[in-house]
Amino acid sequence: MKKLLVFLLALSLTTAMMGAALAKEYTIHLITMDTMDQHWQSCWKGAQDAAEEIGVKVVFNSPDTKDDNKQNECINNSVGMGADGILLAANSPTSPVAALKEATGQGVKLLYVDSPADFDSPRLFATDNRAGGKKIGERLLAELTEKGITNGKIGVIGVNPSTESCNTREEGFREAFEGTDFELLETQYGDGDASKSKEIADNYIAQGCVAVYGSNEGSTVGCGNAAKEALAAGIEVIACGSDASDTNMALVRDGSLLCIMGQNPYQMGYQGVKAMVEYLDGKMDEAYAYVDTGVNVIELANIDEF
Repeated sequence: MKKLLVFLLALSLTTAMMGAALAKEYTIHLITMDTMDQHWQSCWKGAQDAAEEIGVKVVFNSPDTKDDNKQNECINNSVGMGADGILLAANSPTSPVAALKEATGQGVKLLYVDSPADFDSPRLFATDNRAGGKKIGERLLAELTEKGITNGKIGVIGVNPSTESCNTREEGFREAFEGTDFELLETQYGDGDASKSKEIADNYIAQGCVAVYGSNEGSTVGCGNAAKEALAAGIEVIACGSDASDTNMALVRDGSLLCIMGQNPYQMGYQGVKAMVEYLDGKMDEAYAYVDTGVNVIELANIDEF
């Protein structure tokens, strides 16, 4: 009996060791548009949590600022570093295509978070940006109507002409004002930089705009800060925008921002890593699927829920 127990224990240990030897620790690289926005830090946190649960390695290999060439360099570096899979938030739909062809040609798997490029991948984990932008526009329109404002100029601040997620968000925002007497001005771009965006918002307000809108975190911070100064000077203007960073949440709380579009970047990173492991294991249905990670309109009335 004693010999049998020893044999079974040895067999169990051998099986466990064989399983460990066969298990591959995948390395997954998360490449976002930059590292400075809290949006991407939240995405990275989701990726880390999923990786810890599953037992894989994740690397945050992103450019310090929104720059197409820098992002392409990150893609190339990830291949050189031996990444098994890349989760990409494309800064531009076209710029990374050549680098992605090279990466996938060498066997690296690709999935998108937040923003896709014009290159095939079976999954996109992202916000329904058009719907989210439209919800913000509708909330702004309701506020203007409540204040008795039925016409006027509205300034729009984007990131750059090639950032598809923000541009789609802006299209939804503009849709909310179709058929009204409001004039939505031509988009000005601030590269997602809060200081640049504030200067643009200041100019819009000086032109007599009744409202200003930012399509991402940095541009919304700029709108909120410009509105804060204007309101303190007795100038009536309403600011709104996107992304629930700590700074933007604080601007909602103090009344500088009417509302913001709250995305769920944590889920983009979390679900993206889990899906990538399925993809690498050969268990994913490779037919294209868009996974909506959710959107909320955050304002003073509901901010404590987020």
